[in-house]
Amino acid sequence: MTDTFKAPEGWTELDKRAVDTVRVLAADAVEKVGNGHPGTAVSLAPAAYLLYQDVMRHDPTDPTWLGRDRFVLSAGHSSLTQYIQLFLGGFGLEKKDIEELRTWGSKTPGHPENFHTKGVEITTGPLGQGISSSVGFAMAQRRERGLLDPDAAPGTSPFDHFTYVIASDGDLQEGVSSEASSLAGTQQLGNLIVLWDDNEISIEGNTSIAFTEDTAARYEAYGWDVRTVDWTQGGTAYLEDVAALKAEILEAQKVTDKPTFIRLRTVIGWPIPELAGSHAVHGAKLGAEGVAGLKKAVGFDPEQQFQVDEDVLAHTRSLAERAAADKAEWEKGYQAWRSANTEQAALLDRLVARELPEGFAEAFPAFEADEKGIATRAASGKVLGELAAVMPELWGGSADLAGSNNTTMKGEPSFLPSEIGSSEFSGDEYGRTLHFGIREHAMGAILSGISLHGLTRPYGGTFFQFADYMRGAVRLASLMKTPATYVWTHDSVGLGEDGPTHQPVEHLAAYRAIPNLSIVRPADANETSQAWKVLLERDNGPVGLILSRQAMPTFDRTEYAGAENLAKGGYVMKEASAEPQVILIGTGSELQYAAEAQKQLEAEGVPARLVSMPSVEWFDEQDEEYKESVLPSSVAARVTVEAGIAMPWHRFLGTHGRAVSLEHYGASADAKTLFREYGFTPEAVVAAAKESLAAAQA
Repeated sequence: MTDTFKAPEGWTELDKRAVDTVRVLAADAVEKVGNGHPGTAVSLAPAAYLLYQDVMRHDPTDPTWLGRDRFVLSAGHSSLTQYIQLFLGGFGLEKKDIEELRTWGSKTPGHPENFHTKGVEITTGPLGQGISSSVGFAMAQRRERGLLDPDAAPGTSPFDHFTYVIASDGDLQEGVSSEASSLAGTQQLGNLIVLWDDNEISIEGNTSIAFTEDTAARYEAYGWDVRTVDWTQGGTAYLEDVAALKAEILEAQKVTDKPTFIRLRTVIGWPIPELAGSHAVHGAKLGAEGVAGLKKAVGFDPEQQFQVDEDVLAHTRSLAERAAADKAEWEKGYQAWRSANTEQAALLDRLVARELPEGFAEAFPAFEADEKGIATRAASGKVLGELAAVMPELWGGSADLAGSNNTTMKGEPSFLPSEIGSSEFSGDEYGRTLHFGIREHAMGAILSGISLHGLTRPYGGTFFQFADYMRGAVRLASLMKTPATYVWTHDSVGLGEDGPTHQPVEHLAAYRAIPNLSIVRPADANETSQAWKVLLERDNGPVGLILSRQAMPTFDRTEYAGAENLAKGGYVMKEASAEPQVILIGTGSELQYAAEAQKQLEAEGVPARLVSMPSVEWFDEQDEEYKESVLPSSVAARVTVEAGIAMPWHRFLGTHGRAVSLEHYGASADAKTLFREYGFTPEAVVAAAKESLAAAQA
């Protein structure tokens, strides 16, 4: 142990040696695999150890314990910062897992993955995502408390806990963290505590070349409680004053009306001789000399690798005993709450089990056939209105487009501190309507945090074109299979007069390319209703619900197959009068043109099958027998009809199929004009069908 270490009261020499064990394990692990990020794991070892062994309420024998604090390593590249604490604390990792860092089949991949390693709450790869999603964790905790125990005094509910974050300079440079942190200040999330590792180093060197603002002042302006702990002593010396850091965290826990931002000034890689403070230790192994120098500096044998003394491990794994005492105390309050709140306890049991409520299946409206119809965004709003009373766990809002996205449940208060609100939206700290502001990327990350927190079902809306602003968060949600719902409206050139800047053209193709993300584009109001039903029943992975601005016909389901078939992703909506010669496949508002084209083809004596394909992903999940029954390989003449890039459809079209698609940007005009001018008409579909038939018969 170096002589520049000040431990909190009650820490022993074993604690100090455990911190140094973290340092040498981090160095050895990166050295063995040959790549990684050792510097931050070395210098942040005291802070991470403080959180895991002394501050956070959690149980290594039960990593999903309902009463636990949450930890988010937003600086996910420094995965060893978390992995070694999980090992020392006994959460399921062993020394061999540290030795197998970043290798095939290991429990310790390059970045922590919640679906892969016990004790990891969230996958944080791209910088900024972790701190942004942590805002969702904190919001979810408050909403859950409001559903289950709203009247308890602060700090007395079994549903009170904190979310702790370790963030890096890189996290705070990414714009998404600014979006989310601003909203966190507005929301007054006193249950969120962020430790910023302010070491002024990134991959390209000192952050002074790109990152010069007063970050602490920025967070103060956001409305955060801001604190500073300077281990550099103003640049004059280095003292790892862990006691001071603990004192600030304990004070932060008392601040109930603001999230807390603790600026922790460190030197990256401390105390590695010659290398501490250099960007050379940020993203590369230290080299044999650097590793040996570190071990000598902290009194370890440079000839040993992965040294973990038995007394150190026994000490750190006594965390389970301390956790058991905390858990037993929590359990008393929890059982008292259950006895006094039987109705809420039943709700909690259902939410924990991810069971759907009584009356769920009956809540979804059925829409009468209507040639004029309604926009699917409006149909979605009606569905949410019906679900409001049935599913208290369902909540959400919009990135400042609620009136256009139809995401507001009528009569439900806004999730805001009571003193904040407007003439249109009244605030209630336990409210249901979310206002993300014009922050699409933060919205995506926050939805993931809410969902990962465990009990509620979030959704968030914006225009489909603006989904590009949230793609980073959507991709991570897809990787994690997080069941968040994105209500993406204004789905095509059919949105009309706003013009090509707002009209998605390539977006359906681009988002269908993301693994684990389900894209669902209903063709009428009844498919929209069923889309909500199915996505809530599936509860598996994120769903992009693609909805129209303009009205579209509501199909007569006595003539066409029932919309409940949407669950299979694609289905025969109307069969041909005889063995089909051509198959017409449509989605969304363009399905109506395929339906009219089918009638024209049938009138001309050409048997045509109409297929609705709202979700390619759900169709792909079906067995081969079903898929063949919908799209028989014997029928080579096929037409797809969708107002977007045709790229996703070529595998269904084969050699002879034809796509009625949009391979260019739109224009500013009304929807009817644009569809006509761009060839989305029954006549164009008929022409494409005849061309495909001719090719197939040639």
